[in-house]
Amino acid sequence: MGSPQDSVDVSHRDQDLVALIRRVASGEQSAVTAVYDATNRLVFGLIQRIVVDRATAEEVLLDVYTQVWRQAATYDTSRGVPLAWIMTIARSRAIDRFRAGKQDQQKKEPLDAIGEVSATGISPEEASVYSERQQLVRTALKTLSPEQREVIELAYYSGLSHSEIALKLGQPLGTVKTRTRIGMIKLRDMLRLILGGQM
Repeated sequence: MGSPQDSVDVSHRDQDLVALIRRVASGEQSAVTAVYDATNRLVFGLIQRIVVDRATAEEVLLDVYTQVWRQAATYDTSRGVPLAWIMTIARSRAIDRFRAGKQDQQKKEPLDAIGEVSATGISPEEASVYSERQQLVRTALKTLSPEQREVIELAYYSGLSHSEIALKLGQPLGTVKTRTRIGMIKLRDMLRLILGGQM
């Protein structure tokens, strides 16, 4: 894990993004550009993992920041850091596009792949922070059973509903819901423990 200074840097970065989101909410267009510049590499990486096709991913990326522009006023700091909010929008948009495109190949990648982003164009400090977060997620995932991890991966990366996961795995719907709920609680609690309550 990083030094206390790393945590301070991350906190400052989050605070800067919160300030930018508030400026976006007030209608300041230049703030949207600043948010894009600060976050687009990570957001694009997540989108491309889901939709695969680069051109489609670029279209979804524009949709994401259009939605950030329109919904900035609804952002609530009590529900997480700005990057997590933007990544949630990106995931939702990407899954919608993936389903609409009716692509044949199902994209399934390990959950711990999130954060494996090329450092090209990212400052050494940011690359260090992202690498550390990736390791934290991997550590937390090791606490889950294989069954819990499987349903979470299917829900997160493939965008499958509980019913679709149950059908795919040949498991009762109640079992899938229970595994997902317990797995997410364990993952959340472990990450909070690792991060010392910073989540």
